[in-house]
Amino acid sequence: MKISVASYSFHGLLREGQMDLFGYLESVKYRYGLDAADIWNGMLLSTDEEYLRKVKDALDERELVLVNLCVDGAHLWDPDPAIRERNRQNALAHLRAAEILGAKTVRIDIGGRSSEMTEEQFDWVVQGYQAYAQRAYDNGYRVGPENHFGPALVPENMKRIYEAVDNPGFGFLLHIGHWVEGRVDEGDRLLAPWAFHTHISWDIAMRCLSEKMTMMRDAGYDGYWGVEHHTGRNEYTEVAIQVAMVRDVLDRWRAEG
Repeated sequence: MKISVASYSFHGLLREGQMDLFGYLESVKYRYGLDAADIWNGMLLSTDEEYLRKVKDALDERELVLVNLCVDGAHLWDPDPAIRERNRQNALAHLRAAEILGAKTVRIDIGGRSSEMTEEQFDWVVQGYQAYAQRAYDNGYRVGPENHFGPALVPENMKRIYEAVDNPGFGFLLHIGHWVEGRVDEGDRLLAPWAFHTHISWDIAMRCLSEKMTMMRDAGYDGYWGVEHHTGRNEYTEVAIQVAMVRDVLDRWRAEG
């Protein structure tokens, strides 16, 4: 089954020194019985090639595909040009990491804290994603933002960026149900056809999982269903509950043919 668990789901265990990246890989393979890894770069100790080769070996040993590399600290827009350049270098380092690790998708955020996007910001973001998307396309993966914070929480901003980038190497990580107030269902429906990966929160799993997954399937989504847990508490058990709920929907689809 195409299910993954974002390694951010275990940020509490990571903070307490009770999990590292290799423990995460062991957990998704043997605790949850999955065939995919979904790595948040907060668990990566380095982007040095020697370290990344060890991670790649660990993925291969467990027969895990890396369906997403989720990159914080590389967002495109910041009003400070020095921060923009620092983030660009971090993005390039993580795109190279994605290529070494064989990632299928990479999340790099838009940036900006306000829901409004100036023309300067829009132009900068589009040009940056065009460069990243062409590199991704040339190397067999896709890159794009998540509806994570700032202008990315407004559906029209994401649509406008998608249309302007206009590259098959570009897409979205759809964090289901995470939009500005009042735009939740509308945003999910608008972005679903362009999604290359998903984040499914505890709230969505408990409240409207089957409805949201069915909407995405009907929109043509064929990627992995990415569970993400956020509380930092009781993570092993609560992630297991979310995985079981996603698996139940997929089992019911399979039974229905």
